[in-house]
Amino acid sequence: MNRIYFDNAATTPIDPEVKKVMTETMDLFGNPSSIHQEGRQAKTIVEKARKTIANLLGVSPGEIIFTGSGTESDNMAIRCSVEDLGVKHIISSKIEHHAVLHSLDYCASHGIRISYVDLLPNGHVDMAHLEKLLQTSTEKTLVSLMHANNEIGNLLDIETTGNLCKTYNAYFHCDTVQTIGHIPIEIKKSNIHFLTASGHKFNGPKGIGFIFIDENATIKPLIHGGAQERNMRGGTENIYGIAGIAKALEIAYAQMDEQHNHIKGIKDYMISSLLENFEGIKFNGDYNGASSYTVLNVAFPPALSTDMILFNLDIEGISASGGSACTSGSDQGSHVLRELPISDGFVSVRFSFGKYNTKEEVDFLVSKLKEICTPVEAKA
Repeated sequence: MNRIYFDNAATTPIDPEVKKVMTETMDLFGNPSSIHQEGRQAKTIVEKARKTIANLLGVSPGEIIFTGSGTESDNMAIRCSVEDLGVKHIISSKIEHHAVLHSLDYCASHGIRISYVDLLPNGHVDMAHLEKLLQTSTEKTLVSLMHANNEIGNLLDIETTGNLCKTYNAYFHCDTVQTIGHIPIEIKKSNIHFLTASGHKFNGPKGIGFIFIDENATIKPLIHGGAQERNMRGGTENIYGIAGIAKALEIAYAQMDEQHNHIKGIKDYMISSLLENFEGIKFNGDYNGASSYTVLNVAFPPALSTDMILFNLDIEGISASGGSACTSGSDQGSHVLRELPISDGFVSVRFSFGKYNTKEEVDFLVSKLKEICTPVEAKA
């Protein structure tokens, strides 16, 4: 049985061209810090990848630092802002990824003031409240807000956010893990000081990410131990992952318009199919407005039997999620959905889409959901 994968917000299948580049790179075993030929060959791969990513994003190669993950990149942006830029106040939201929220907890335990911006009923950031928080802040401030929420898909207006930060002399960190390679981002125009990304979210390898650090935001390394990454991250570089993430982003940008149309078509088709087949079904977040075309968070009504829905879908060969994969082992439920006005008794499932999904897969999913989610009266 060929499985159907609707959990691309958790991770994406690696592109065959990316795998090919990484495999070829594995023949070069040198340490990029070595001065001999093998080392120089490895160093060339790292710097070529850095230049590729910088060119795609419209920034300087010196502003791209490779990391081990999006989580590490988020930690670096937040903690180094506090330690090196004198940030005493951080503004964020309660529906950020835990890579950000747990970093905020750490900073709070070390005397940093944390403010959480209000959310509108549809899950969007209340821009008026964000401006009020910035306007009344008397300390050096960092705003840390994600571009697209990984559970409900809501998109932040990063240009407006960046302009507010510029107006009130605040730093701006944007977690773009869910959008890099899917949505074009004008970093300089949006006044972003720190942008974070992870390769496995755009059909690249796991274990590799990067952070954009604006040339005017001078910070020190989060990880010490060597002069790698232009003295910004100690540790021998993962040259295979670095080659892979650059190739993945190159492919993503080349295919961006085509894949946007294809994947958005899959999402729209699922929305219409679900509405046609399930009475009372709802969608969390601003699903048909300012929303990522890769994420759809579906709320099944209490009138339908949804016991063990994810388990039953898995048995049928369909992968989906109840929320972030990083918290799937927890029984606390979604911290994102807890902040939204969701009706009692609804059970939410996140479906997230990638370039390999098809409408035929949506048809199969809906047919299985009709078998699994039967009316409660029918089961009684």
